Amino acid sequence: MQKQKDWFKNRGYLHFSNKTPLRVKKNVLRYVSNPNKVAGHSFYPLIFKEIKQRRFKQSTFGEVTRRSHKKEKNGKIISNTKIRDILYASHIDAHVYSYYTQKIITPKYEEYLKRNPLLSDSITAYRQIRTEDDLKYKNNVHFAKDVFDEIKKRENCVALVLDIENFFPSLDHKILKLAWAKLLGYKTLPKDHYNLFKACTRFSYVKLNDLRTKNNHFDEKKIAHLRNKGKHTFFENIKELVDSDIIIHKNQKKNENGKLMGIPQGLPISALLANIYMLAFDEDVIDELTLKYDIFYRRYSDDIVFLCKENQIDFVEEFVKKAIKKIKLSISFEKTEKILFRIDAGRLQSFKIEKDNSLTKNFPLNYLGFEFYGYQTLIKSKNLAQFYREMKDTVRRKSKRVEVIKEKHLLDKAPLFKRKIYRLYSFKGVKTRKLKIKRVTLRNGKQYIDEDGFRKFRGNYLRYAYRASEDLEAPEIKRQLRNHWKILQKTLRKYDFSNVKDS
Repeated sequence: MQKQKDWFKNRGYLHFSNKTPLRVKKNVLRYVSNPNKVAGHSFYPLIFKEIKQRRFKQSTFGEVTRRSHKKEKNGKIISNTKIRDILYASHIDAHVYSYYTQKIITPKYEEYLKRNPLLSDSITAYRQIRTEDDLKYKNNVHFAKDVFDEIKKRENCVALVLDIENFFPSLDHKILKLAWAKLLGYKTLPKDHYNLFKACTRFSYVKLNDLRTKNNHFDEKKIAHLRNKGKHTFFENIKELVDSDIIIHKNQKKNENGKLMGIPQGLPISALLANIYMLAFDEDVIDELTLKYDIFYRRYSDDIVFLCKENQIDFVEEFVKKAIKKIKLSISFEKTEKILFRIDAGRLQSFKIEKDNSLTKNFPLNYLGFEFYGYQTLIKSKNLAQFYREMKDTVRRKSKRVEVIKEKHLLDKAPLFKRKIYRLYSFKGVKTRKLKIKRVTLRNGKQYIDEDGFRKFRGNYLRYAYRASEDLEAPEIKRQLRNHWKILQKTLRKYDFSNVKDS
C-alpha cells in the first residue's frame, strides 16, 4: 500500500531562503504548526520562470488547414509554442504552504466531497484517490479510463471537451476568499489562513533571468562563496536582494473593475485553491446536469469533459456558459472539441463535429495525454514526439561533451557512457532499481563527493506507456513504441562515438 505524501520535502533549488534538510524537520514542524507564527510570517518574493512547450498542431492559414508549429493570429504568423508562467516559493514558505495544504485544508476538502459521491468522482486533479484494490493512488491513466469506459458503455454519445481560459491568472480573489472560509466553517478566514491568502494574491516575484547577472549566467563565484558559509541561496539575506539592482515585481493582473486577480501557478497550495474555487461550479453541474439529465461530468483542473446526447450539446454549452460566468471565469467555446461516438461498420467509431455540423471520421477524443478513437486508444502523438525529441537532444548534448573531451585531451576516440541513455530512453530502463546517491558535503571549508546510500529509480517513459497499455487494455500503445530501439540506435550512429557500431 502506498504511503501518503509527506508535507515536508527537501527541495533542491536555490532561492532567497536557505535549504531545509531533513534534520531540521522537527524545528520546521514546530514553526508551521503554530497558527500565531504563520499569522505573522513574512513571505519571501517568489521566483518566476517560463516553461515553453513546443506544439505541432492543426492550424488554419487563410483557407488552408494543416499541422504546423506556427499559427495565424490577427493576420500575423506566430509560434504555436505554449508558454506557462511558473512561480515557486522559498524553502520555508513552501513548507508553510505544504503543511496547510496537506494537514489542514485538504482533509476539510475531502470531508466535504465525501458527502456527495457523484461530486467526489467528478473532480480528479490534484487529489489522492485510491484505486479499487486499495494498493496505490489513481493517476491520469485511471481517470482517462473512466471516461473511455463510460463512452463504451453509452456507445451513442458526444464528448464535449472544454478548457477554461487563463485559469490560474483569472481567479477572483473575493470568490476564493469566501469559498476558502466556507470550507473551513467560518464566515471569514482565521488570521493564519488570511496571511496565506494574502501571500497567494498580493504576491511579489523576481524573474529567474534577472538573477543571471554574469553574461546571462548565475554568479557562480558568489553562490560558491555563500555555499562555503552554509547558505544555499542567491543572496546572503533579503536586504541584499532589496538593495540590489534586481527588480521585485508585484502581481499586476487586474480584472475589468481594476481589482487584482489570479494566484501563482507552482505553489504547493495553488492546485488545492483552484479546486476550492471551482467547487460551486462543480456542484451546479452535478445538481443540474448529472442528476437531472444523466450527463456525465469530469473535471481535471481546467480540463472539462461532458458526455451527453447529440441533441443536448447546445443545452450543455448554454448551461456551462451561465455557470462559469457566476464565478467570473470564461470558456472559449470556439476551441471546444465535439467528438461524436457511434457504432459504425460493427465497431465504436469517433467523428469530429465541425463548425458547419459536418463529420470528420476517425478524429480522436484527446484527453489526459491519450487519443481515444472508440475502437482503439493511443498515446497522444504530441507526447510521443516529445519523448523522441528529448532522446535526440540528450544524445546530441552527450556528443558535444565527447568532442570537448577529445579536443582537451588530444584524443582520436572517446566513448559514450550508454548506460544512462539506455536507462532513460529504452526498454532497459523499464524496471525499477536502486541507484547510488552522490552527495556534495562541506568539511573544513572543502567540498567532498560522498556516495551516500541509494535512490529509487521508478522507470522511464516507456514504463509509463507499457503500464498505460495494460491499464487501458490497449495493446496498440505498445505497438506505437515498437521502433524506439531502432530510433535510438540510429540517433547514436549519427555521432562519432567510439563504442557505437556503424550498421
